[in-house]
Amino acid sequence: MKAVAYDKYGPPDNLRLEEQERPEPAHHELQVRVHAVSLNSWDWERLCGRPLLARIEAGWQRPVVRVLGADIAGTVSAVGAGVTGFSVGDRVFADLSDHGWGGLAEYATVRAELVAHIGEHLDFVAAAAIPQAGSLALQAIAKAAPQPGERLLMVGGGGGVGTFAIQLAKAAGAQVTGLDSAEKAEIMRRAGADHVLDYRQTNYLRAGTRYDVILDCVTRRPVAAWRHALAPRGRMVMIGGTTRAIFAGALAGPALSRLSGKSLGLLMYRPNAADLETLGNACQRGDLSPLIDSVHPLEQTAEALRRLGSGQVQGKIVLRVFDP
Repeated sequence: MKAVAYDKYGPPDNLRLEEQERPEPAHHELQVRVHAVSLNSWDWERLCGRPLLARIEAGWQRPVVRVLGADIAGTVSAVGAGVTGFSVGDRVFADLSDHGWGGLAEYATVRAELVAHIGEHLDFVAAAAIPQAGSLALQAIAKAAPQPGERLLMVGGGGGVGTFAIQLAKAAGAQVTGLDSAEKAEIMRRAGADHVLDYRQTNYLRAGTRYDVILDCVTRRPVAAWRHALAPRGRMVMIGGTTRAIFAGALAGPALSRLSGKSLGLLMYRPNAADLETLGNACQRGDLSPLIDSVHPLEQTAEALRRLGSGQVQGKIVLRVFDP
């Protein structure tokens, strides 16, 4: 099979398309013929080996896993002996980040417990855009529990997680402000944001507005700074950010929460099939939409990752592998 692989950390030029052995499913696994795979910030971080946390997870001197890609959509091509509920030919999607990655290839294996069926009205490109970004957004919304009429600030609102989170927050009845670069204002409005802010022009910590909920995909500031932007009994959830900010938030958040009466916490992400089913059903009904930045063939993975790394991506980048 064809796969996009790399052997050392660095720019997308280190990637190459090569022939590999097709992975065979273990007892509780499925083999999936990959039709589409979407990219996430974690792919970029593991490619570059930055920040520090990426190397702790992926290998200190060189990548242990040579094929990136976590969010896949495709058809079941083989079923492990211990698997029930799936058959060859089923249309499925999954997040492989808890199962060794390997989505940038024509075939991948994954534990059946991480896989969900794709509804008949959802195509593979849309399905591939959902797993990691959609599940992160869903879990962050569940943790923050925005209530009707509450003010919610989505930091990094123009990316994959942000566009899902804005839609989910609006569905919960929140008044949503999206924060990102000016170039992403339109996609945040498409997602349903009531207000949009350009982070280059607005010091949102000093603007005077206090939010009941803050969700942050790109946490860079000390968590103590966020207390002044939170309303009484406000909740902040860090979804992603710099290694320093994440570690500081994990260590200091509980103490600051006790002292201030405001909740400052880190989302501990867990891929699972139940979230995928919830998200897939919402997309089937038209209540939720994956917003796609661009679609590329697998051969253009380096170019797609270069765009991802530029920080200009609006929504999700998807790669086509097999056409159905």
